Amino acid sequence: MGSEGRPYRTEHRDGFEILVGKGDDRNDTLTFGVAEPRDFWLHVAGVPGSHVVVRNPGNLDALPRPVLEAAAALAAWHSKARGARGKVEVHVCRVADVSKPRGFAPGEVRLRRWDAVRVYPRDPSG
Repeated sequence: MGSEGRPYRTEHRDGFEILVGKGDDRNDTLTFGVAEPRDFWLHVAGVPGSHVVVRNPGNLDALPRPVLEAAAALAAWHSKARGARGKVEVHVCRVADVSKPRGFAPGEVRLRRWDAVRVYPRDPSG
């Protein structure tokens, strides 16, 4: 299967793999079918957008700041907040803290706990 069939696109930053969802149904597939519980999950706060997953094979407690900021900027860029003039808030947590209660729409999730980072929406890949 080529990259066209995957539910996400892949970016890399400082040796970390960052996966960006491509739409509501594919966000669900990325978060609940592809991501591992120990991976990091990001989404812009309060507006529709892509789920972003940062792979965490080393089971780190936190991402290096440049990787966190790059992934958060991608989450903001691939959201309805893309045109914001200032920084936007992006929630970050472990995939294990993301759930999908019965009846939630495609792409809609609930977070058990999260931190937030504020970034400018931009596509670090260029």
